[in-house]
Amino acid sequence: MPRWDQARAACVTVGYLDGSAGEVHIVIMGCGRVGSTLAHTLVDLGHTVAVIDQDPEAFRRLRGSVSKHAVRGVGHDREVLLSAGIDRAGAFAAVSNGDNSNIISARVAREAFGVEHVVARIYDPRRAEVYQRLGIPTVATVRWTADAILRRMVPGDGRLTVGPEWQDASGTLAMNELTLPPGWAGRRVADLEERVPMRVVYLTRRGRIVLARSGDPLEEGDVLHVVAHGRDLDGLSGRLHDDETGRG
Repeated sequence: MPRWDQARAACVTVGYLDGSAGEVHIVIMGCGRVGSTLAHTLVDLGHTVAVIDQDPEAFRRLRGSVSKHAVRGVGHDREVLLSAGIDRAGAFAAVSNGDNSNIISARVAREAFGVEHVVARIYDPRRAEVYQRLGIPTVATVRWTADAILRRMVPGDGRLTVGPEWQDASGTLAMNELTLPPGWAGRRVADLEERVPMRVVYLTRRGRIVLARSGDPLEEGDVLHVVAHGRDLDGLSGRLHDDETGRG
């Protein structure tokens, strides 16, 4: 799978696509092809980044101003994280080639430093449900596209600037991925579809695929895979948050 696609997926997961939230500092652990591409993508979107890796040779992938923010060390070390600016970070992405390192680092970022948007890359999809129960969003390598990461990094109003997951040849219909706002938890799929111009095809819930039925209750952390008219796609995330209380 192309590393550019893998990196765009991490941006969504951690949360910032279009600069609508203003400049945000993001810490990335792992300076492989995914991590370096993610770093450059986020800088191009107007954010600041720091990249952590144990191997100084890995930083050769960084170019321009991004190379000035390389921190050598392990991603779960408190001093290393502080050197990378974790205390002011709005997001953290653990995208090294080790499942254990990624999840430990992600938990430290979330639990010790209170970073709001955190994601961990995993190679073993069987671990996904366990990690998600710990409150750490994960994407298995086979699904680790840059689109997916970027979408999960989108904050509240989330005006997506990446392409849809699928689009028909005419551009009339498209499918995209949206994270369920907490205020919708406990409500039904049908309630959501009545208020937002889209159809929920399936959900990703704690690492598992779940077919969406109209009477099913939604849960916090659900990732919605929805179909909508192409012209409505960019505004869906904003509509979800606007109608989050269900009062519209």
